[in-house]
Amino acid sequence: MNKVCWPYFDPEFDSLTERIYGPPCRVSIDNESMDGCTVVKVDSVNKQGLLLEVVQVLTDMNLQIYKSFISSDAGWFMDVFHVRDEHGNKLTDQKVINYIQRAIGRSRGFSSQLSSQSNSIIYNPYMTTTNSYSYDNNNVFPYDDHPNEQHTAIELTGADRPGLLSEISAALTDLHCNVVEAHAWSHNARLACVAYISDQSTDTAIDDPSRLATIQGHLTTVLRATTDSNDKGLDSSPNHPDVKTSEFLGGEGTMTTVERRLHQMMLSVRDFESPSTKERRKRMVKIESCDEKGYSIVSIDCKDRPRLMFDTVCTLTDMQYVIFHASISSHEAYAFQEYFIRHIDGYALNTASEKERVINCLEAAIERRVCEGVRLELCADNRIGLLSDITRVLRENGVVVVRADVETHGDKAVNAFYVRDISGKEVDIDYFSKSLKREMGPIFTLHVKNETPITMRRTSSNSSSSSSSSSGSDDEWSSLSFGGKLRYRIGQLSHRLIHV
Repeated sequence: MNKVCWPYFDPEFDSLTERIYGPPCRVSIDNESMDGCTVVKVDSVNKQGLLLEVVQVLTDMNLQIYKSFISSDAGWFMDVFHVRDEHGNKLTDQKVINYIQRAIGRSRGFSSQLSSQSNSIIYNPYMTTTNSYSYDNNNVFPYDDHPNEQHTAIELTGADRPGLLSEISAALTDLHCNVVEAHAWSHNARLACVAYISDQSTDTAIDDPSRLATIQGHLTTVLRATTDSNDKGLDSSPNHPDVKTSEFLGGEGTMTTVERRLHQMMLSVRDFESPSTKERRKRMVKIESCDEKGYSIVSIDCKDRPRLMFDTVCTLTDMQYVIFHASISSHEAYAFQEYFIRHIDGYALNTASEKERVINCLEAAIERRVCEGVRLELCADNRIGLLSDITRVLRENGVVVVRADVETHGDKAVNAFYVRDISGKEVDIDYFSKSLKREMGPIFTLHVKNETPITMRRTSSNSSSSSSSSSGSDDEWSSLSFGGKLRYRIGQLSHRLIHV
């Protein structure tokens, strides 16, 4: 009987490289060494943008990063995060811990894998909306960073004005578009909005080129009404309206979430250039030089808030700066961040103009989420034209929307608006709630949270003094043309006469 010989293959051969050099990414989560927080350690082969990707994973789960140490010299990335959940507790749910390890430790092809999963489902133990309106934190729900193929994404940028969001949503309704999800930021008289829409009749993505061109034309006309007369005909002007449509965001092959895209859009319209009438505040950012190592040291000292580290790291990354070392800490509602950076070409910040631009861009990124006013959360049965009706009631009651997060979950719509009164007074919530019930009926729930600091509220209640919260609204009112003021007053008057 002939013997047959087969070559022997060691089953451990495939992991030989990893056993010699170590895995490309190690993620360890420690709940024992620190009291009151969970320590997340990441050791990985370094690449540009890796820090932002790791911070994005933690931020997407609404984790609070109150301390961090970063080092990425010599081609290796070593990072330590001290985190708590949104309730200030350590991470004890094993599903959450496993998800963090899987999401961060996806090897060096992390961003490309996420981009290729734009139409897939990633399981996230926290099912919360962008505005932190929680449904159920005890179950594991599918979480998708990107819209699916049934939605068309629209990006809008331009000069802001009171009631603009209402006009945009009304125009989309007139064009037979259903708003599935929308996120809008307003800062320094600029607006950036990302909306996901579908066809009203088929509830599918809109892919007809002629119809998309019609939508772009109508929305551009709405935005152009704000354009300053000095900017007419200048496409390069930061106030020039821009409307883009696509099947999904991140089409350039980068990991672009909605919030990162909003930051990029705000940078494109130069919202870091403050109006001349705006009161100058204390600088939150300063830049020094470390000539010995060839770094520029960026120091940030400001009030702490959720997602602060993501906003600053996102801005530096999108401005093509590499973070080599960093130290992050927060104490008693204040945060201190220090970044050692160079430009992607290897040089530090040399000129005063470049330093000033980085300072202005970082301060703008910090301020975009700071909404001193009232937060309204509305939950109602979803229907066509719901967003248009809600924003119309806000506009007719003299309420300015400075930030909006609109999402749909099945047959429910969750809308969160950060608002303030256009005249600088406190928002009359009781009157607004009654107006909303008259318009829509008792089919919704309304939650109100006043996020204006107590000292600011006291100052605004005194008619003989002026506050920073009212000055922003006065600037908006004074910036309106005579026709804009007239249309606004007529809208208010007609609304009140109808319900007398």
